[in-house]
Parts: sequence; structure tokens; C-alpha cells
Amino acid sequence: MSLTNIVGKLFLPRQKDLKRYVNESVSMQQKVLKRLVEHGRQTEYGRRFGMQTGNYDDFARRIPLNTYEELKGDIDRMRHGEANVLWPGRVRWFAKSSGTTNDKSKFIPITKAGLDHIHYAGGMDVVALYLRNTPESCLFDGRSLILGGSHSPNYNVADSLVGDLSSILIEHINPLANLVRVPKKKTALLSDFELKRDRIARECLHKNVTNISGVPSWMLSVLVRIMELSGKKHLEEVWPNLEVFFHGGIAFTPYRSQYEQLITSPKMHYMETYNASEGFFGIQSDPQDKSLLLMSDYDVFYEFIPMDTFDSEHPTVVPLEGVQKGVNYAMVITTSCGLWRYVIGDTVRFTSTNPYKFVITGRTKYFINAFGEELIMDNAEQGLAYACHATGAEISDYTAAPVYMDSRAKCRHQWLIEFAKEPDSIERFAALLDKRLQEVNSDYEAKRFHDITLQPLEVIKARPGQFNDWLKAKGKLGGQHKIPRLSNSRKVIEEVMEASPDPSKGGERLSD
Repeated sequence: MSLTNIVGKLFLPRQKDLKRYVNESVSMQQKVLKRLVEHGRQTEYGRRFGMQTGNYDDFARRIPLNTYEELKGDIDRMRHGEANVLWPGRVRWFAKSSGTTNDKSKFIPITKAGLDHIHYAGGMDVVALYLRNTPESCLFDGRSLILGGSHSPNYNVADSLVGDLSSILIEHINPLANLVRVPKKKTALLSDFELKRDRIARECLHKNVTNISGVPSWMLSVLVRIMELSGKKHLEEVWPNLEVFFHGGIAFTPYRSQYEQLITSPKMHYMETYNASEGFFGIQSDPQDKSLLLMSDYDVFYEFIPMDTFDSEHPTVVPLEGVQKGVNYAMVITTSCGLWRYVIGDTVRFTSTNPYKFVITGRTKYFINAFGEELIMDNAEQGLAYACHATGAEISDYTAAPVYMDSRAKCRHQWLIEFAKEPDSIERFAALLDKRLQEVNSDYEAKRFHDITLQPLEVIKARPGQFNDWLKAKGKLGGQHKIPRLSNSRKVIEEVMEASPDPSKGGERLSD
């Protein structure tokens, strides 16, 4: 009997329990809220707003909706060592994520309860669902390649860390898990990705790797290095027993064809997860369905704002039982990490309510998150203002999108800009824009490090009137119609470029 057959039996109770999601998700959520409020009442935040019961109507009436800006002051106090602020006790770990309008980075509290009942619970359920769907699996008969980030001391607070969520998870993972995972912990937590990438490849090259986990862009970069070292054409020649990639963090669709070219084995599986610094929210429970199962019994209470009311003074907010299929919602979470009615910024659409399954539709604002950089509109505006001021340029219109990875795992952002007044140097404009984006967004800065994955951005000069011609062709010229500024999809930027008199050029390419 294989080790997977033995270990797999440990997941049978949870596999049975997950069947309750079909009919009991709403009651599960009610229990989650009651449990969270019981803890919240013991905190300064709970007392500030008179948090009393787990009754939803009472909770929603007393506790305001929050963005990071509203919670930032309390989180900073927690980072300095204060206890019982947003969650009982002292919080020692903080996940560093891309910033907001006012900050380069944001810091999400990670409590012991959050680790155990959100993040690690999600990891266990990914395995439980995969084994349920893949009875022939030999997952535990080899090693797991798990990519992670890095962490550093938090201020001067003893035993407190700040860093990528993945590094916090690796730092505190059950020691037994280290027996089946690669690379070694010291390598996994390196901050220099160029060095880490090479060491991971060398440490894993001759291991029996059966599964890989991580962000698609970063993982592809590591796999490309492994292929360089091995001299092989396909990954299954290096790891013949590789069977699954557990991926999340960014959309997988743009990378699927590259992975399928790299891994040609018919037994290879791909399983999507929706895990973020703020929590672990969804898992692809059916290989034939791209929708994600909403994880309704973790320490996360969900609320949803229909996007057609999102910008109103009093937006509609509904709990899980109030959602409808086909409606685009902004997601709001309350968690055991001390995030109370937190507007996470992601939008979702439910495809099923029995069980509750959904797809991620985007963000509440324009953004690019093709490689984990989470570039938001405010970052873009700051970068453009900086470059314009330095070069004397003025901008009429612009849009930006990613150029996805090529066979060498190289990628970049591409900006199509219509200038009212051209800069003194297009090349200098592009370099200054790139520099400023790194200064205001720590995730973009990390992805640009040493040009390992994300290359210098590219600027293409649009001809005068090109954006208006696109709007006119779409029947959207005038009125309230606006140019989508940032997008993960290349649809808009390519349509605008095709609005050029010469469709084969679309505009003048000015920097590489």
C-alpha cells in the first residue's frame, strides 16, 4: 500500500464534512459570526462600537464598513505591541501586501486563530478535495514544492515578524510537513529571488516531486530555471511523478498554455485556490467547473455589496443568504485576524447557491495583478504625474495591460499613451514611470527586482485622437464613458491599438 493510501484516510472525515456545504452553509456562517463576535466583544474595537451579539442585523447596524485606511491606526498600534486592539491578545505576525492610495504597503494582522482556522484549514481542504477527486493519486509518495516569500523583524518588537503571508505560513508550519516539502526552509525564506530561484531549482532537481504550489508567474520562473539546469524539454522528464499544480494569487488562464507546453503529461492536474493575505476564501472543488467553493465554516464571515450600489452613500450589504446568482458583488469579510467588515477590494459573481460557488470577476477599481504586483489606479496616477513633471509631458489618455510571459518566463507592462505634449525623452519618461511605480507599490518593486520576472515597462505612443476613435467605434464617444485605465486583459489595449490607420502597427513603439 502506498503512503498516499495510508495518509489519505486521515482526510476522509473532512471529505464527509464538506458535503454539508450543499445545505448548511448559511447556518455555518451564522455560527461563525457568533464565534467571532464573542471574541470581538473582548477587544477595544468591540467596545468602541458596542459589539454585543452574533445577531446579524445588530452586528451590521453597529459595526461600520472598513477599508484599510479605517483600520490602519489600530493595526499600527498592534504592530507596536499593543494587545486586545482588534483581536484578543497580542498579534505577532503581519502579512505585508501591496499598498493603498496613501501607503506603499499594507500590513494584515495574522493571529494564531487565523493561521489555524483560515489559512491552514484552507490548505488541508485543498488536499482533501483533490484526493476526493483523484482516487488514483500518489500525492504523498513524493515531495511537495512549495514557493514562499520572505519575512523580517516587525519594528523592534520581540518575536514579531512582518513579511509575505507564504513566509509566515512556512515559518509556523507543522514540523511534520517539512518531511515532505522542498526546498529546505532556509532556502524558501530567502529574500533575494534571483538567488532563491537558482537554489530552489538545484535543491529540487533530483527530488521526486509529485505536486507544486504557488503563484503561477513565480512558479513558472522557477520551472524555467529547472529546465535550464536539467537540459530536458518537458518537466515530466525531470519529475515523472508530478501530478498537480495547486495555484492561486493571480489568474491562471494567461499561463495555462505555457504550462501545458512545459508539462505534456496527460495525468497532470490543475487546481485553483482563492487565498490572500486577508484569508482563504475558495477552492476549485470540481475539476470540470472553474467556479470556486466558498469556504463557509472557516473563521471568515462574508457579506456582499452589489456593485451597482458600491459607490452610493448607503450601499446595499447582504449576508450569504442574500446573494443571487449572476450579480457582481464586492466582497466584505470579518475574520479572526481582527478584520471587521473589511472591504477586501475583490469582486465575485455566484454561479451556484447550492452549494455556494463563485468566480472572481475583478477588483472594485481598475488594477493590474497579472504577476502578483497588484498595481492600482492610484499607483498609476502617481507614477504618471511624477514622469510628466520631470519630463514636461502632458497626457490626454492612456491605458495599460500586461504582456504575459514568453518561453523564457519574461513579461512586462505595456502602456499606450496619447500625449497632449510629448516628453523631452520617451525613454526617460518610461524609466521614471517605472521608478515611481516601484517607490509607491512594494509588490511591483518586488516583481521588478533585478528584472528576473517583470521586465522594464514599455511605452507605446498613441497617435492623436486614437482613443476617441476607439470610443467612437464602440459607440461610446462622449457622455460618461471612460477609458479603462488598467486591466489584466489585453482586450482594451489591443482594440485601441487597432484603431490606428495602420492596424498592423497601432502606434509608435518607443521603449523596450
